[in-house]
Amino acid sequence: MRQRIVVGVNGSPGSLTALHRATAEAQERNADLHVVLAWHLPGGGLGGRATYGAAVLRKCREAAVEDLRSILDSAFAVRRPGVPLSGLTVRGEPGAVLVEAARSNDDLLVVGTGPRGRWLPGIRPSVTRYCLEHAACPVLAVPPNPLEAELTAARGAIWPLPHMLGERER
Repeated sequence: MRQRIVVGVNGSPGSLTALHRATAEAQERNADLHVVLAWHLPGGGLGGRATYGAAVLRKCREAAVEDLRSILDSAFAVRRPGVPLSGLTVRGEPGAVLVEAARSNDDLLVVGTGPRGRWLPGIRPSVTRYCLEHAACPVLAVPPNPLEAELTAARGAIWPLPHMLGERER
């Protein structure tokens, strides 16, 4: 069986950086590239079939598949990966979904280490940390592209600071 390079994507610049690194790893190792997108139901995904109904679940699943196609199309618009590629969308928490997808000791799991968001960083666990702690295979944590870090810093300078928001609400 050929080695698989499993990479998680969500459309963020950090996940695209991880995808391109995973592609390079797959080319270098003559491995298959397995791209995974984890998705949730609206509102965080705690509900199920009884809460949302089969039609909503189906639409969310179809939207996730379309998101993955769009991510792959934009990532490989200029140059195709040159290795066997497969994609998978799975409903669930990203860390757990990626660890399950890379369940073989022979796999390599590639994840981005980009920012977790500025408003709720403590509520959403780090996907990278989860994968490093739970994966059965080696994990390659890819730092953000330097341009992404500059963009994030510039965006932070433009956005109002939290204490300024509090003053406006008074």
